[in-house]
Amino acid sequence: MRVPIRLTVNGVEREAVVEPRKLLVQFLRDDLGLTGAHIGCETSQCGACTVLLDGDAVKSCTILAVQVDGASVTTIEGLAPAGTLHPVQRAFWDEHGLQCGFCTPGMVLSTVALLAEDPDPSEAAVRHGLEGNICRCTGYQNIVLAVRAAAAALQHGAEAEPITG
Repeated sequence: MRVPIRLTVNGVEREAVVEPRKLLVQFLRDDLGLTGAHIGCETSQCGACTVLLDGDAVKSCTILAVQVDGASVTTIEGLAPAGTLHPVQRAFWDEHGLQCGFCTPGMVLSTVALLAEDPDPSEAAVRHGLEGNICRCTGYQNIVLAVRAAAAALQHGAEAEPITG
């Protein structure tokens, strides 16, 4: 049995017919080719699969595709127009808040949700807000610096900007 769903992904209306047990992360990766949501632990512990669901950061390995019928999903691919970086992405780049990059999409999207809720979080609030995302490379200090830099940039009206080295 397959179920029809309709949702908005990265600003584009989508319709699909999916198996009821298909996870959102599988739908995004396999059906839509949006591979920015990474499959890491497969137990909802690492946060590598984080996406924005109606603006809230969620782990897409914990949600069935049928559960997002009628919703809006933003993946890392849809955060900023092609060829540009969202201010949070720019801050992660500038502050070296990434190394291997596996956790980065989830960290960035969790940061976007965090800053929407708390535009000027303290270091403790950043660490608490990102505790559902695991990074095995950085030691987190530069991630915290990136989040604080993104908060400052957004408070000053930063917008997506072209990717430059």
